[in-house]
This record gives sequence, C-alpha cells and structure tokens, in this order.
Amino acid sequence: MKHGDSPLFWRLLRSKAVWATGLFLFLFWLNNTSSFVDTSGRKPIILAHGALGQTYDLEGVRWNTNTAAIIHEPEHLFIENTIPSIRAAFDFGADIVELDVRMTADNRLAVFHDDTLEYRTDGKGYVVDHTMNELRQLDVGYGYTADNGRTYPLRGTGVGLLPNIDEVLRAFPNRSFLIHIKDGGDAVGPLLLDFLCTLDRSTINNLSVYGNDHALDLLKAHYPEIKTLTKQRMVDALLRYVLVGWTGFVPDAMRNMELHLPVEYAGLLWGWPNRFLQRMEQANTRVVLVQYVNGWSDGFNTPADLAKLPDDFTGGVWTNRIDVIGPLLKE
Repeated sequence: MKHGDSPLFWRLLRSKAVWATGLFLFLFWLNNTSSFVDTSGRKPIILAHGALGQTYDLEGVRWNTNTAAIIHEPEHLFIENTIPSIRAAFDFGADIVELDVRMTADNRLAVFHDDTLEYRTDGKGYVVDHTMNELRQLDVGYGYTADNGRTYPLRGTGVGLLPNIDEVLRAFPNRSFLIHIKDGGDAVGPLLLDFLCTLDRSTINNLSVYGNDHALDLLKAHYPEIKTLTKQRMVDALLRYVLVGWTGFVPDAMRNMELHLPVEYAGLLWGWPNRFLQRMEQANTRVVLVQYVNGWSDGFNTPADLAKLPDDFTGGVWTNRIDVIGPLLKE
C-alpha cells in the first residue's frame, strides 16, 4: 500500500480539526502580511531632532551631562532649537522638526534644551528664572566645544537666537512640529494649553507633543485628537497591541499617538512593517523609528544606519543629521 493510501492519512485529511487549523493559519497570515499593502509613491517621513544642530556620542551620557561640551568637530555652524537651524532642517527635507520648550519667568515657552543656562550660553541660573527678553540677550552658541575647552567654534554666533514657540510657528506656518515639554510639574500644562487656544485648527493639527504626563493629560482632555507620547503610555499601548493585534484590532490606547519604536524591536509587532503602519495611520498614530543606543533613543544619522530600515519603509525616521539623511531619503 502506498503511503498516501494509508487509512491514517485519509483520516487526518478528513479531520475537521486539521482543516480548521489550516484555515486559521492562512487567515492569520493574510491578516498580518505586508505583501498586499501598496506603498507605491510613498516616502518615509523624516523627523529632525532639534532641527539641525551639533551632535555627540551617547556613550556615558546621563540626564544631566553637559552635551555642549562633548560635541563632535563641527561640520556646520547651526545651533539646535533656533530659527536658522529649523529653516535649514526643512530645506534639507525634514517633514517634522522636534523642538524643546521650557517655561520662562514671564510665562512664555522658550525653545531651549537645558534647564540651566550655564552649559550652552553665557547666562547663569535656570531658564524659568529669566524673562523671555532676558533670554534673547544670550549667546546660545557660547558653550559648545569639541576639544575640551581649547576652542569654542560657535561662540558669538548665537546672540539673540533663542526664540519662543509662537515665534517659531509664525516663522514656519503650515509646517509640522513635535514639541518636547522639558519642564516637570503642573504649571507647564495650563501654559501650553492657553497657547494652543490662541492657534487655529490647522496649526494645531500640525503639532504633536511629548514629555510631561500632567501636561499631556490636560491637553488630551481638550484636544483628544492631538498626537502625544510618554514612555509609560507607549509601553502600555504596545503591550495591549501584542495581545490582540494579530486580529487586526487596534486598542484605544494606541490611537492618536506619537509612537517612537526602537528599530531593534519593531519587528516583533503584528503586521510589521507595512500592515502595522497602515493600521496606525488609520488610528491617527504616527510611527517613528529610532535606534536604541546605551539606554537612549538615537537617530539614523549615517548612510549605514539607513540599511537597518525595512524595505519600502514609509513610516517616520528620527535623525540628528537631517543634512545627511534628508537628501538620501528624499531621492
């Protein structure tokens, strides 16, 4: 008797359980494959961290490290979080620019990274203890050095370049920004909400926000559709998706998010890459890939880094070197 004619073979073939399992596996694959997602004519979305600024190695960096004192040898003279650097970032192909904001003594939102002024500027004390007019007098390029303080190549170039957020939005209407709320506590939330209330709907639609949990809770209560991100919100949402995402269902926790995923782990998500991106787009969630380096989120900063992106990737790409990556991804 041939193997194919054995009674066991035919019993298995006729088994409803076998057929049901096969059908389930086929539908499971069909629901999560990217093979049938049309990505033609679409390009990655490029997010420029801090606009265009100086870079540094993340090895040994802590939350309070003076990063202005450890920059690489400058290849340009742009200073992050300034209007000239924002303009340069968009010129190099950025779709979104990430900016840091901090409260001032006169309740404005200054665009600046550090809480203290000593690292980057010729000022002293904390941002929150100075008025916006006082901050404008500072040289925001004063403290940058690549050779342990022997030379300061940006000193004198940053006088008067520290803007506030409303000046940035007026200078770049119809452009998209990711706002990083650097201050803690409850005071910054009402201040940012009051500012958003002065903007028209089209401008608000171009903004996303991450950082302070209290501020984000307040913003979401008034603008539920605005994209937001905190680490805990992201972890909770991803855990929910891992449990049920294979069905194609997107949990409410994953809707209206700014979702920053380490490229090293993104492949574990159901439907990755293009089916997942399609689901997130339908849920008004933007997916941005980062690299996980020494406990920090780093960007795709070199041509070699881009080789880590999935083929035909159409999601967001975080970069600290928009001048290098922008032209490559826009080709």
